[in-house]
Amino acid sequence: MTTTETLPDVAEILARPQLYIDGEWTDANGEAIDAIDPYTEQQLGEPRGADIGQVEAAVTAARRTFDDWIWSGLDPKTRSEILHGICDAMVDLREHFAQLMVVEGGMAISLARMMQQITEDHFRWYCDAAARGPRGGWEYTMPMQTGLVPAMTIMMQEPIGVVAGITPYNIPIMGAVWKIGGALAAGCSTVLLPSPRAQLTSQLFAKLLADADLPPGVFNFIGGEAAVGQALTEHVGVDMITFTGSEHVGSSVMAQGAKTIKRVVLELGGKSPNIVLPGADIASAVPPSVMRFCRNSGQGCGATTRTFVHESQHDDYVAHTKELFAAMPVGNPWNDDTVISPLIRAEHRDRVEGFVDRAIAAGGTIEAGGGRPDEPHGFFMNPALVGGLDNSSEIAQEELFGPVGVIMPYTDIDEMVRHANDSRYGLNANVWGPTPEAIDVARRIRSGGVTVNGGSPQRADVAFGGYKSSGLGREMGEEGFLEFFEIKSIQFPLK
Repeated sequence: MTTTETLPDVAEILARPQLYIDGEWTDANGEAIDAIDPYTEQQLGEPRGADIGQVEAAVTAARRTFDDWIWSGLDPKTRSEILHGICDAMVDLREHFAQLMVVEGGMAISLARMMQQITEDHFRWYCDAAARGPRGGWEYTMPMQTGLVPAMTIMMQEPIGVVAGITPYNIPIMGAVWKIGGALAAGCSTVLLPSPRAQLTSQLFAKLLADADLPPGVFNFIGGEAAVGQALTEHVGVDMITFTGSEHVGSSVMAQGAKTIKRVVLELGGKSPNIVLPGADIASAVPPSVMRFCRNSGQGCGATTRTFVHESQHDDYVAHTKELFAAMPVGNPWNDDTVISPLIRAEHRDRVEGFVDRAIAAGGTIEAGGGRPDEPHGFFMNPALVGGLDNSSEIAQEELFGPVGVIMPYTDIDEMVRHANDSRYGLNANVWGPTPEAIDVARRIRSGGVTVNGGSPQRADVAFGGYKSSGLGREMGEEGFLEFFEIKSIQFPLK
């Protein structure tokens, strides 16, 4: 498939981008948004962002519905049933979502379909959580004898309030489910602001919720660039911000939220280590290791881009990587076998290539891959593995968000672990080798998540998030769900 002609929902969104505020679809009044197909390099529709008045209207609607208990006051089972209905509709529109992620984000169609299935599983987890409540239950009692006065305490876990969810372009629907799905499951009212590079894809998510039985104002969808985001994050009517994006923008979001003491959950960047221990099966370790920084053209915060290999296996690792790169399809994202699709914009490709060029100028070498494919259009670059530099180099410390990895040989495991932890990030890691030794090393890595010998498929019930500059708080799992709650104690004497 190479077009979206058979999918009316997709064509309609591309033809008329809109916002959804207080139960009504409306044209945006703000500045134009640059929407480009990363493969064809053609303009997509004419999306615009919200103006400040529309930001105000969205927050006001969410504030009203929360303060009046319109959504949070419903029986949890009823909220769960409504959310399950939305998830059912999402399953029916899987191909629509996948195609929009190709058109707007450049994602390979096979990956888009797989990511959408994972997203559905994550949404279903939140649908179930809406009925059962947070860990420990919606409320529980704590009897206590204190001196001469017996007392009782009721502990309540209540929805935090109005949640602003700000999502990235690389996983727009999964990000929306983690933020808006989790907030709605908790009983919060919401405002969704997607990356301006994913506004069209996110509009289909908004359409799902608009067509559901949600009361007007519980969910609102706006778009826009930095000024719109700042108006949202600084708004006194917002109780919580949950943001996924770059470290730089996340720092600004945190500062903006601090002005009104909001809860802020940040899922930011990574420069994650891929550790290959002596005795690891190189032939088995290379393909998944390479895919973790090539999938979605490396545009993933959890990409494991720093590979540490024992010096005795370095050459074997490079040889297997060269062979894999040579067979890796780069090109048309609509082809089912494509692995490397275009990067999101020409300027982003230039940025990633700039890191590679500076690495070579600093004495680095291209060990495998490199350059651009012979494609007539599209923001493509071939995958590359860079060697000859140490962990202090720019390319080993900065997040590139492209299909580029760095390989560094080591001799001593303790020294290697120190280098693996020598990063301002701590989001994700891989360890390959004999399982007991690999688990021992995994325990020593300062990272929110570590997989050993490939780990397992991404689980909806396992929290995701990082240490250090990789963010604050967690998404998904019980820990992620708890982010959307406040804790209240009610104490009274027993007479």
